[in-house]
Amino acid sequence: MPIYTVLHMFYRHFLLLLVFFSSFSCYSCFRSYIITEKDVRKHYAHKPVRPTNTIIKNDTLSLGLASVGADTLPMLLLIHGAPGSCWGYMNIMDDPELSKRFHIVSVDRLGYGKSRMKKIKTVTSIETHARALLPILEMNKSGRKITVLGRSYGAPIAATLVSLMPDHFKELIMVSPVIDPEREKFYWFSKWGRMSVIQWFLPTSFNAATAEKYSHADELKKILPVWERLSIPTTVIQGGNDWISDPANIDFAKKHIKVKKAQFILLNNAGHMITYTHMAMIKEMLMKNALFSDRLSILAPQDLSVTDSK
Repeated sequence: MPIYTVLHMFYRHFLLLLVFFSSFSCYSCFRSYIITEKDVRKHYAHKPVRPTNTIIKNDTLSLGLASVGADTLPMLLLIHGAPGSCWGYMNIMDDPELSKRFHIVSVDRLGYGKSRMKKIKTVTSIETHARALLPILEMNKSGRKITVLGRSYGAPIAATLVSLMPDHFKELIMVSPVIDPEREKFYWFSKWGRMSVIQWFLPTSFNAATAEKYSHADELKKILPVWERLSIPTTVIQGGNDWISDPANIDFAKKHIKVKKAQFILLNNAGHMITYTHMAMIKEMLMKNALFSDRLSILAPQDLSVTDSK
């Protein structure tokens, strides 16, 4: 066999191995943020209550939802990051006290889980993501305003949604927000995720997240006016050890959010998944229903830094 043929075969196999391990590395880094149907079945196999699955359809889109609690209760709307799905908030939906206080609705964003926009494979526009959630507001049968919580990439979508329909919302909570267009983080494997041959090996949600990442900074610049338009009580919670959302995002929030009732909480030792690692704190905030009159009791003062704007 000619030497150039051997070298060509070696090179081809080397590239295939490189593609495989690169895609595996990309997927492994964020596997904890992707919950499969199998994971959901296993999680609820022996639980007395499982959230109700709903799909909202109209001429332009389909929205997948998971909800728990009576629809006559005040709505708590949960918006996930990237990658992710409505099931990323299972711990909140599973809490019996919260489900007695709220109609908890967790939504798949466009391109994730069961949510799709017709004729558009990948949606990167923050405003389009926010407008796609407007049909959910019709599910609020309580006659009371909605509390919305957005995590990571879901945080600017939550803020944009509030700015579109401020009279429908009572409170905005942004956890581990990625909102500063100058602080978008890229990783050594980010560029690999844009290659079609690697995308073939990866879940659809991961590819959607990659597309969002490479347009996110530009999209954040487009929604800069949103921050000054916020008119409802707003809370920003950021981890000091967050490797996905730069902790400096909280400084951006302090600078740009002008609403009188705002609080900015820096959890010095927290990472990105605050809704899991600090679930007790999130629950206390929601249950008290008085974020700006009571201090959180669940954490010691040395664990957090709170700044109010009043």
